[in-house]
Amino acid sequence: MEILHSKILGKGQPFIILHGFLGMSDNWKTLGNKYAENYEVHLIDQRNHGRSFHSEEFSYQLMAQDLKNYITHYQLDNCILLGHSMGGKTAMQFALDFPEKIAKLIIADIAPKKYPSHHQYILKALSEVNFSTQKTRKEVEEILKKYIPENGVVQFLMKNVYRKSKEQLDYRFNLPVLIKKYNEVVTSYNTNKQFNKPTLFLKGSKSNYISPEDKILIAQNFSNATIEEISNAGHWLHAENPQEFYSKTMHF
Repeated sequence: MEILHSKILGKGQPFIILHGFLGMSDNWKTLGNKYAENYEVHLIDQRNHGRSFHSEEFSYQLMAQDLKNYITHYQLDNCILLGHSMGGKTAMQFALDFPEKIAKLIIADIAPKKYPSHHQYILKALSEVNFSTQKTRKEVEEILKKYIPENGVVQFLMKNVYRKSKEQLDYRFNLPVLIKKYNEVVTSYNTNKQFNKPTLFLKGSKSNYISPEDKILIAQNFSNATIEEISNAGHWLHAENPQEFYSKTMHF
């Protein structure tokens, strides 16, 4: 059994953070350090991402089980669980499957529903990079910029480019599997289980990932949920307005 890679910071009640699609634990380093003043923070790389293991299999059930294995391995209890985007879907699945492991749940800018495919241009850009031809970070970045107009997205993806050997760069995420299993990323869990403990959904004020209609969906599985908004923020709400994100999560 392989255990997910993580960075552990601070001491106290376990506070687990799950990144989004094509992300990694490093995306949460700044906020993680702040939370670590009060909690034992676990910044986790999910399967096929960051420094965690690569696998041909990819689904929210499996990622929830990965997290269960991680929690068992580190003997964690009474955890606070925060997940952003894809990590939010893993966190929801986990809360419904293993409610006894969690004290509180925080979901950042994602709803329990299937989304239309919307990462195609990003996956295409990543596929256009050929690491046997593009030998420098600058060359990789130039390819990505051809397809991706948002500089913030390019910089976010570039964090995944690392030197695999002296000669060659590579991605930390498992791109072939993430392309093949992309439908698993945009799908939702299929369950009528309930999670009754305190749950906070945070949505970016400029993001359309959580719509007013989603309140009904959320209430079906999360009977003790509140939804709050982070001002001046899109889907990357924790990066775009970290102060408000931090204060709302800490207040919760």
